[in-house]
Amino acid sequence: MGRARTIMEDLFYFKLFLAFAVGSTMVTLATVAAESLGSKIGGLIGGIPSAVAISLFFIAYTETPRLASEATNMVPLTMGLNGLFLVVYVGLAKWGAWMAMAGALFFWFALAGLVLFLKFNNFSFSLLFYLLSLFGSYLILEKCYHLPSTEKISLRYTPLQILSRALFSGAMISGAVYLSRVAGPVWGGMMAPFPTIYISTLIILARSKGVEFSRRITKPLLISAMINVVVYATAVRYFYLLFDLALGTVLALGVSAMSTYGIYWFMKNKMK
Repeated sequence: MGRARTIMEDLFYFKLFLAFAVGSTMVTLATVAAESLGSKIGGLIGGIPSAVAISLFFIAYTETPRLASEATNMVPLTMGLNGLFLVVYVGLAKWGAWMAMAGALFFWFALAGLVLFLKFNNFSFSLLFYLLSLFGSYLILEKCYHLPSTEKISLRYTPLQILSRALFSGAMISGAVYLSRVAGPVWGGMMAPFPTIYISTLIILARSKGVEFSRRITKPLLISAMINVVVYATAVRYFYLLFDLALGTVLALGVSAMSTYGIYWFMKNKMK
């Protein structure tokens, strides 16, 4: 019995390392592309649900597909917090990027802590909060801050920047998997959509192109990420229960791809 438990623990940590390796690689590639293609396309790529997709896949792989499905209860609510995170960043950016990031992170953790303390775990409530945050955040960025888009830019990335983003992204994804194991699906569902790409993208752009450019990319990031991630998580919620892990993931990615195309059309034709 003890030997079997040791083998299972070793297997779990191997899967955890796999989540770290795959997550750090995929999210870093998405972040590099997002920072090189202008604010519309960059924000679109930055919003592809790579981190959430990898997190939910490995939660299902290390535990069960049902546990991953339960973890999606918190994804819309957390994405609602992410929308407010962007609004706070834009509002505080006039005092500098680091002050804006610190304030946005404090706001995010304070609300996330409140959610965990009150033990919210209802998908319908989570979805309602998400919809209110999506429309409210977009209206604030569009009507109050009047953020324009920015054309394609060229950036060079240092090995340290790429490595730091890889480690950060992988740590957040493997952290979501680990928390699902030790604390349950609510914690994993909160950590899976943590604004990893938001943070890395905004910091790098603020340092390389100025705070104003980092403010401008928040609107496409908001639209792309908040919709794509929730569409993907909702698909996973049902597909992981109806199909096996591989097919459920492929089908969820297919639904997300259609969402991504629709958002690209909207940003190309409607966003100025």
